[in-house]
Formats: sequence, structure tokens, C-alpha cells
Amino acid sequence: MPHPDFPHIAAAAGLTAILVWAAVSDIIARRIPNAAVLLVMALYGVWTVIGSGAGLGSALAAGGIGLVAGFGLYAFNIMGAGDVKLFAATALFTGLSYLPLFALATALSGGLIVVGSIIARPQRAAVMLTLKGKGDFGRGVPYGVAIAMGGAAVIWGALLGVVSPNALAVLG
Repeated sequence: MPHPDFPHIAAAAGLTAILVWAAVSDIIARRIPNAAVLLVMALYGVWTVIGSGAGLGSALAAGGIGLVAGFGLYAFNIMGAGDVKLFAATALFTGLSYLPLFALATALSGGLIVVGSIIARPQRAAVMLTLKGKGDFGRGVPYGVAIAMGGAAVIWGALLGVVSPNALAVLG
């Protein structure tokens, strides 16, 4: 297992703190502050200076793919604009190599949130199924939480050598 130095740990801790802030904001206000997204992007600049992660081209490609895919989800009212921006900004840290793992970790985290919501409020779930999702029950899953969980898991996993870009190969 690699032993990351203090700058890498500090940057990952800073990213985690920003992601937690965005997630809490999404839970409370159902809004991800633009300042959180900008801080993630600024921290990515620090991340590159200390020599971490993928190259700049790979990072920008991952962020671009995240933005384009997220825009598609936004267009179909599946994700909010703040979620899309946060996912794309966090994807800078993953680069192309870890982007599929980040997307999977985010989707699985979102699924866990949904299952937890169903377990916590089964009557609400039954009404939503009966009404085919058209009931007035808020705006769905606070996906900023899932993005924060997926992003933190992949960044810390990669930093500590727990996950690799080939982690999805075992599924295929």
C-alpha cells in the first residue's frame, strides 16, 4: 500500500470537506452552492501542482464527459444543475482512468440512499409507485450526497492504493 505524503492527504481531506459541505447543503436546501463547485475546481489546481492524479488532458476530458453526460441527465430532469456541476468538477480529480469507477460509485451511493429512503418511509414509497412518481414528495434524491460519497471513496481509495483504474475489469 502506498504511503501518501502530507500534501496529498491534505488535498484529499480538503476535497472531502468541500464535498461534505455540498452534500449537507443539498440535504438541507436542495441546492449545491456554486462556491463549493468553484472550490473543488481550485483545489484541483493545487492537486496538479503537488503532482497527483491524471494528467491535465485526462482530467479535462473526464470533467468534460461528466459535464456532457450530466447535461443529458439534467435535460431529462434526472439530475439538478448543481449536481451536474459538482460531478464534473469532481471528475477532474479522477481523470479518464477512474471516471467509470467514480460514476459507478456515485450511482451505487445514490441507490443506497434510495433504498434507505424506502426502508425509512415505506408508505411514501408505496404512494409514489401508485402515482407513478407524480406525487408531491419533494424533488427526489439529493444526488449531491451520492456524488460526495462516490468522489470521496474513489479519491481516498486511489490515494491509499485500495482501488485501481482496473477495478471494474473484475465485473466485466
